[in-house]
Amino acid sequence: MKVVVFDTNVLLDLFVFNDFRALHLKQALIDGKIDALATPSTLEEFADVIARPLFALDEAQQEKICLQWQGLARILDDTSLVKAPWACQDPDDQVFLDLAYTAKPCNLVSKDNAVLRFVKQAAKEQVLITADYNLAAL
Repeated sequence: MKVVVFDTNVLLDLFVFNDFRALHLKQALIDGKIDALATPSTLEEFADVIARPLFALDEAQQEKICLQWQGLARILDDTSLVKAPWACQDPDDQVFLDLAYTAKPCNLVSKDNAVLRFVKQAAKEQVLITADYNLAAL
């Protein structure tokens, strides 16, 4: 089973936009074919983002989405994370790198250029960072 970390932008595609390119990932999550990781801080960030007026989600919709993601993810404590050797300029993104590094070998799916810039360095540490939703052979 693949261990996967999804950044917030990918979670938006999975749970808010229901992006057709990500539907197979969501189904793999539901079917338990992916070991998706989160931490309380990543859950908090996701909740904060979907509460923004841009998404026009009422509180009940936000709660339903958050509960669905929490129910599918394996939650690790933030204090148990090992600091990744790559420092991201955006501290909100660093937790995803740290989480993937802690869980290596791991896949980190991100659309964020600040995260994607570490693809080569991370690969040397058994962390596959990709923007590709196919995750070759789930």
